[in-house]
Amino acid sequence: MPFMTFLLLAVVFILLSGLRVAQEYERGVVFRLGRYLGLRGPGLYWIIPLGIDRAVRIDIRTRTISAEQQETITRDSVTIKVNAVLWYRIVDAAKAVIEVANAEAAVYQLALTSLRNIIGQHDLDEILQQRDRINLLLTDSIARSTSAWGLEVQRFEMKDVELPKAMQQVMAMQAEAIREKRARIIKAEAELEASVKLSAAAAQIAANPAALELRRMQMISVVGAENNSTTVIMIPSDFVSLAHGLNDYLTRRSAQDQGKT
Repeated sequence: MPFMTFLLLAVVFILLSGLRVAQEYERGVVFRLGRYLGLRGPGLYWIIPLGIDRAVRIDIRTRTISAEQQETITRDSVTIKVNAVLWYRIVDAAKAVIEVANAEAAVYQLALTSLRNIIGQHDLDEILQQRDRINLLLTDSIARSTSAWGLEVQRFEMKDVELPKAMQQVMAMQAEAIREKRARIIKAEAELEASVKLSAAAAQIAANPAALELRRMQMISVVGAENNSTTVIMIPSDFVSLAHGLNDYLTRRSAQDQGKT
C-alpha cells in the first residue's frame, strides 16, 4: 500500500511537471522528440514531461536595439559616424526558433551591415536633408531578410550623424555664404522696388510742379524739427528750369559753331 501511494504521488508529480504558463506576450514553441509540434499559449498549457516534449518560450513584444556607432564613408568620400535605432517584433515564433539560431543577434548584425551599405550609397547632403527617405531605405533593406526568420521590422532610423570638425567648419562657412547671398538679394530687390517708386514719384512731380514745392516744404519742416541750428536757403524751382534751359541753349550754340567751322 505505501508503494502504491508512492507510485501514485510520483505519477501525479510527473504529470504536474508538464504544466507550463505563458504570459499574454509570450508563446511556447513545442517540440516532441525533436520534431516541431506547434505553438502553445498564452495561458496554461501542458506538455509531456520526461524530455519527450520541450517548450521554448518566445517573447513577441516589440524590442528596441540601439546600433553601436558606425564609422563609414559616404558616396562623396566623407567619413561620418552614424548611430541608429531598430524596432522589431517576432510575428512567427516557430520560425524565430527554427530558422535562426539567435534571432536578436542575427537582426542586430544585419542592421549594422545594412546601415553601412545604405550610407555608402548616398551623398552627405542626401543623408542630412533626406533622412526620412534614408530611414525608409534602411527599413526596407532588412525587412526582406528578417521576414524569413519570423521577424517584423517596424522602424529602423538614424539617431545621430556625427561629422568631422573640418567638415563642420566647411558647412558653417557654406551656411554663412547662403545667408549673405539671401541678404544681398533681399537688399537688391528692395533697392529695385524703391527705384521704381522713385521713378513714379519723379514722373508725378514733373507733371505737377506744385507737388515739388509741397515736397520741399515737407523736407524743410522735417529738417527744422531735427536740427534747429541748420540754415536752409530756398531757391525757387524756376531758377532750376532756367538753368536747364540755358544749358540746352549753350549746347545747341556750341554744336552750331562746330558745324560752321
